[in-house]
Amino acid sequence: GRTAAEESLRAEELAERLRAQRSEGEKRERPGDPAQRRVRELAALSKRLQQVHPNVLAKVLKQGTLYQDEEIVAINKPYGLPVHGGPGIKNCIADVLPILAKMLENMKAEPLHLCHRLDKETTGVMVLARNKEVAEKIRLLFKTRQVEKIYWAITLGDPDPAEGIVEIPIVEKEVRSHQSHYKMTLAPNYRLSPEDGKVVKIRKNRSAESAVTRYRRLASSSACSLLELQPITGVKHQIRVHLAYGLGCPILGDHKYSHWSKLAPQKLPEITLKRLKLEQSKARHLPLHLHAHRLSLPLGQRIDLVCKPPLFFQKTLKKLDLDGANE
Repeated sequence: GRTAAEESLRAEELAERLRAQRSEGEKRERPGDPAQRRVRELAALSKRLQQVHPNVLAKVLKQGTLYQDEEIVAINKPYGLPVHGGPGIKNCIADVLPILAKMLENMKAEPLHLCHRLDKETTGVMVLARNKEVAEKIRLLFKTRQVEKIYWAITLGDPDPAEGIVEIPIVEKEVRSHQSHYKMTLAPNYRLSPEDGKVVKIRKNRSAESAVTRYRRLASSSACSLLELQPITGVKHQIRVHLAYGLGCPILGDHKYSHWSKLAPQKLPEITLKRLKLEQSKARHLPLHLHAHRLSLPLGQRIDLVCKPPLFFQKTLKKLDLDGANE
């Protein structure tokens, strides 16, 4: 084998080469390009949220409180923050609920309870219950589809027709490619018969869940659209799958559902890249532009919770010239 001296020399050389590569890379990137910088900042922010002290996180959530009464607290969920823990996840909303409850009630409250979930990358309205009974009640409202949910998404492409309903069941499948992974996908009940092009009913996939999403285009420009979405059912990744595979308009920054067979960064149209001042090679850092804009809860009287999109979402709207529809 090599001597320790040789080993450390090799390590030195490697480090040197890496340093050279890095400074070369930094030269190539135009210094101070604001869009590239912002994209990097967001990726860093998501990482940083995983490292902050739970108290700091609770404080961030407290500052994003949209509404509170004796039964519920509604917060604005930040980008990149998971709702539940898991492998490699240090911080999640579930873990800081006891701290948040105390902060809101000056130190004398039982922990808040989760009532529903949002994907890690999704931002916007999230409802927390002040006790178990209320949590159960609200979970039941979600389950029985009595909660009205409105999302905003920026998509690639323009849905045709401009408004409608996507009603296609969804199932989880393993994608066998060089990088095996799982994805949700469509499991339609119908197909076109190859002989005469007639619509034929096919055997229902037993494990598929029925999924319904209403959509409406609010604006379109720069090869993108701003859509308002109302998921009637609540299947995992439903909006992302219906938009990407049902309408052929994947959400901007959805690198998982922009291709079926591979996990690769989303390919953006020239005009979109130009407007975003982004290079295709940096597209992988683009965040998912999906925002839970409004939630309407029938609790005695209807409680309407509204949350405006995060700054990065608003800036994208401006750059793509989609902000005419902004309420």
